[in-house]
Amino acid sequence: MLLTDDLEIEAAGEYWRLVTTEMRERNTLSPTNRHAIQRLVLAYINFDRSSREVAENGAVTKPRRGNAKAIARISPHFMAMREAGSDAAQLEAELGLSPRRRSTAAKVERKARSARASDDYLRPVKAG
Repeated sequence: MLLTDDLEIEAAGEYWRLVTTEMRERNTLSPTNRHAIQRLVLAYINFDRSSREVAENGAVTKPRRGNAKAIARISPHFMAMREAGSDAAQLEAELGLSPRRRSTAAKVERKARSARASDDYLRPVKAG
């Protein structure tokens, strides 16, 4: 829903699958993690976008021709790439995906549903 480029949609799907698979295997996946995972996937996509631009044009923008006061500056794509990388690292740690944080990530407790008095009263009716 958030992306329009077909290659980015495919990459986002792959990132989502990798993250959720690892979290499921470690028993840390919970429905409440959905937005954190979404932010992580978007950080990956933004990092990929920016790093492609930096790889093609460099980390420093060239000064404009004809302007005596123009100077070379750090590319906004380089800054965005660093910011997305930092965001991704923080979210990976929060979700227990980074190697350093894996041991501290708490497993999701799957609580058994407790019996209530209404359960005996409201039983499903068998068709037949």
